[in-house]
Amino acid sequence: MNAEGLAGPKGLAGPEGLAGFEGPEGLVEVVLPGKVEPEGLQIRHGDIPAAGPGQVVIRMEATGVSFAEQQMRRGRYYDQPPFPFVPGYDLVGTVLATGEGVEPDLVGTRVAALVKVGGWASHVLVDAADVVPVPDGIGAAEAETLVVNGITAWQMLHRKARIRAGHTVVVHGANGGVGSVLVQLAQAAGARVIGTASERHHDALRSQAVTPVDYRAADVAARIRALAPGGVDAVFDHVGGSGIVDSWRLLAPGGTLVSYGSAATRDAEGSKQWPVLKLLGRVWLWNTLPNGRRAYFFNVWAGRALARNRFRARLRTDLSQVFAALQRGEVTARIAAQLPLSRAADALRLAESGTVAGKVVLNP
Repeated sequence: MNAEGLAGPKGLAGPEGLAGFEGPEGLVEVVLPGKVEPEGLQIRHGDIPAAGPGQVVIRMEATGVSFAEQQMRRGRYYDQPPFPFVPGYDLVGTVLATGEGVEPDLVGTRVAALVKVGGWASHVLVDAADVVPVPDGIGAAEAETLVVNGITAWQMLHRKARIRAGHTVVVHGANGGVGSVLVQLAQAAGARVIGTASERHHDALRSQAVTPVDYRAADVAARIRALAPGGVDAVFDHVGGSGIVDSWRLLAPGGTLVSYGSAATRDAEGSKQWPVLKLLGRVWLWNTLPNGRRAYFFNVWAGRALARNRFRARLRTDLSQVFAALQRGEVTARIAAQLPLSRAADALRLAESGTVAGKVVLNP
């Protein structure tokens, strides 16, 4: 689909206005108007926001497509805002302006930010305390692949499962955005990795010293048990649904299950909260059992409302660790594709196709 396919209804600009992406002349953003197919996305023009006290304006250089945006367009993301809104879970860009109380020297600095919504725009207003500097030598698209994916992978691996050398872990969706980072960080920690993925990705996984298992096989759990008869030290499961029970049963004594999504219910009807509440119920029940195993439902935003300063410090520390791992060569930026923001619909289609490895990145 070309840019014309993103032209919106009256009041929204068509493709001729996309020059706004190339400079600071005006704001351009992609709007999700409701539960629509990707082609229903709209482009809106406006004024660049002004930085208020404690805020910065970021000129976006790279944003991306995660599972969150895929669910939001279906109205299936657990706590998405009401329609219409601008999606975009994270972004990387350069600080264009600072508000009162913010160090002016921050202007011109490349930063990353986790925002949940609003990233699919040429300019984004963010609290200065929420931005993390991107080290010199890391490109915007490279950094973008490791913002939400990197923080999620790092915190699940090190803050929840506490993986160490000699452990064996299972990563479901090992070719995906979060999965591919999990694989690399686990290996950097000295763990053995078993990864589920469709068969077309198996050669690539083997080249990374990952033992692949076809997730479409009828006996996935049995195949994994054959590879780790004594059980595994951790399972990272973004699928949810009934398969989460198999993930729990794969654990060795003392093992940890980290559930971080419900991809199995992506196209389900009914309440968008119910799949998550059901997972939370299972996690609570499993943690009452006296078998030494642990289960978590991971939410990258946990603790933000009650302890915002602690949340921000942890995010800054962990994302800095991920960027350092990238600089050491322990992690590579897995860019599945780069498309202009005007082709956000194509980017969504590609990310949802399940045919790519890594993250689909949007550039202005």
